[in-house]
Amino acid sequence: MTKTTFDLVVVGGGPGGYVAAIRAAQLGMSVALVERAELGGICLNWGCIPTKALLHSATVLRACREAAHYGVAGAGEARPDLAAMVARSRKVAGRLGQGVAHLMKKNGVTVFAASAKLAGAGRLALDNGATLSAKHIILATGARARELPALPVGERVWAYRQALVPAEIPKSLLVVGAGAIGAEFASFYRAVGAEVTLIDMTAEILPQEDAEISALARKAFEKQGIRVLTQCAVTSSSLTANGVKVVLDQQGKRSELEVDRVIVAAGIVGNVENLGLEQSRVKVEKTHIVTDGLCRTGEPGVYAIGDVAGAPWLAHKASHEAVLCVEAIAGKSVHPIDPLRIPACTYSYPQVASIGMSEARAREHVAKTGGEIRVGKFTFAGNGKAIAMGEDQGLVKTVFDARSGELLGAHIIHPEASELITGYGVAASLEATEEDLMHTVFAHPTLSETLHESVLSAFGRALHA
Repeated sequence: MTKTTFDLVVVGGGPGGYVAAIRAAQLGMSVALVERAELGGICLNWGCIPTKALLHSATVLRACREAAHYGVAGAGEARPDLAAMVARSRKVAGRLGQGVAHLMKKNGVTVFAASAKLAGAGRLALDNGATLSAKHIILATGARARELPALPVGERVWAYRQALVPAEIPKSLLVVGAGAIGAEFASFYRAVGAEVTLIDMTAEILPQEDAEISALARKAFEKQGIRVLTQCAVTSSSLTANGVKVVLDQQGKRSELEVDRVIVAAGIVGNVENLGLEQSRVKVEKTHIVTDGLCRTGEPGVYAIGDVAGAPWLAHKASHEAVLCVEAIAGKSVHPIDPLRIPACTYSYPQVASIGMSEARAREHVAKTGGEIRVGKFTFAGNGKAIAMGEDQGLVKTVFDARSGELLGAHIIHPEASELITGYGVAASLEATEEDLMHTVFAHPTLSETLHESVLSAFGRALHA
């Protein structure tokens, strides 16, 4: 007979949910995980992981095409094998999904393949007819792509799922939304040969990033042949014989564009439906569950983590919240996540990564107390390892409080930006000052030396600028 009473039940098996289940099991709790689809959630199966697999294929393709530059003959005619790229992407996701299933079994987590909704204090009703009881319930149901009325998803208008498994490379493609997801798809499809137009309603692409970094990203995208239109929206669309015709509105100026396919990457909405929240004290705002710093909702014993609990919509934020939430339940001493210490990464070409405040936000922040900021910049053109790699385009930018030396923000644009940003993340978590960073010894030759030089630059001490 299957057990139905637990210390903790987690609803949702993504990077928040399955991590919560593992940590709770490590702490000696009896744990159940309810997942209606695939273990690993959207991130592992239809988001973070398969997109990175495709993007790595694009990186390899790019390297082959440019091989002559590195003294390698005969590889300049490399062509994309889309079917093989997609198959590899799905294989990677499948392997990791099996890994999560193994972790559940290894840690003694009972997995229910079902949907669940709150059914009164400490109870969950599953759509297979079972009822689970638990002292604590964590909602980790994630989010889904936002739908646009002007662009209903179908055979020629894709959301991320369809964009990850294309049958062929479209000759022309419109990507609607120039945040991280849109930028990544634009990079991949341009690399494999599509003519790409990338649009966004805001004044710049990657609008969540520092303005200078966003401008550099736009310049890099355009250099690759990506057409970028900002302050631009789709007002209507219609199917043609072979593609999609869209009407664009760019600051009041209307135009038409016909493309083979459209990818909609205009944000996400939380999966809050059919959870029984209406019969509870859980509060929802703008499709996301409201929580406090320890992930508690308004309903005693019910918690929410990850994308369903709001921004930032990042897998690593969900996993960190999972551990925080479970350890708080277990009575351990924890503290809320500081959003300014959560790194954000966009895996386009080039990559963009950041942590903390933009220059503009930092300036506003210190101005409230009459303070000033110090900004350091260092380009990869001055870094030996970057030059040796043939990747010497990019910038590291650091922002400090001039009086305290506190690192307020760090921003990187470079093909390896996502691997480099963690250095600043560790520094921020340890509350390192500019002196701590300047006295840190960085190995040579490495790309990480740029992190050091940017800090030195902020205080007029850069050595290789």
